[in-house]
Amino acid sequence: MTTRYIKIITLKGSYFTKEYEKKKKDVIKVRKVLEETVKKFFKARDCEVLIIFEETGREVLVTPDSSTEDIKKYLGEKFIP
Repeated sequence: MTTRYIKIITLKGSYFTKEYEKKKKDVIKVRKVLEETVKKFFKARDCEVLIIFEETGREVLVTPDSSTEDIKKYLGEKFIP
């Protein structure tokens, strides 16, 4: 199973999160994740990133197989494998 990170884009900037499921309580927790961590796994082709635009609610899924233009547009040049 591929790991999914979420990039939330707000008017004031953006940040990455990841959902974790707690085994004992069956609760899903959300934690902020560093951009460097996401970049490392993305370049290793071991994750996908769901982009969420907070204002519009629009969602875009970006994977390492996405076009170079999409990766550059939504994640930045640093994420191009």
